Amino acid sequence: MAEYLLEVITPEKSFFCEMVESVVLPTTDGQMAIMRGHEKMVIAIMPGELKIDKGGKWLYCSVAPGFVEIRPDETLIFTQSAEWPEEIDIRRAEEAKIRAEERMRQKLSTREYKMNKLAMARAMARLQLSKKNIKL
Repeated sequence: MAEYLLEVITPEKSFFCEMVESVVLPTTDGQMAIMRGHEKMVIAIMPGELKIDKGGKWLYCSVAPGFVEIRPDETLIFTQSAEWPEEIDIRRAEEAKIRAEERMRQKLSTREYKMNKLAMARAMARLQLSKKNIKL
C-alpha cells in the first residue's frame, strides 16, 4: 500500500507527523477511512478514536472536535486536543463524564446542551481508548 503524510495538530503542538498507510477518523457522519490519493475535502471531526495504520501496526489516540483537510498526498487533522491511551487520566475523564451527564439533565439552552453533549462524547471516547492500554 502507498504511504502518505499524516499530521495531527493541536493548539499546543504537532501531536503526530509521520508517513502512514491509512487513517480512520470519527466524523459527523460516522467513521471515515482515508488512504493516499483520496479526493480533496475538508470535513468536521467529532470526539472519538483516531486509528492510524503504520504498515500493519495500528496506533490509537483520542481526539477532540476539530476538522481535517484531506489532500491526495497528505492529511492534516486540526483538533483541540489529542492523547495516546497511556496519557489519559482515567479519573479526570470519569469526572468529566459525570459533570457532563449532570449538566445535560438540567434545562439548558440548545447551545449549552450541544456543548455538554460534545464534552460527554469526548469523555466517553477517552475512557474507551484508555481501556485499550490495560495489560491483562
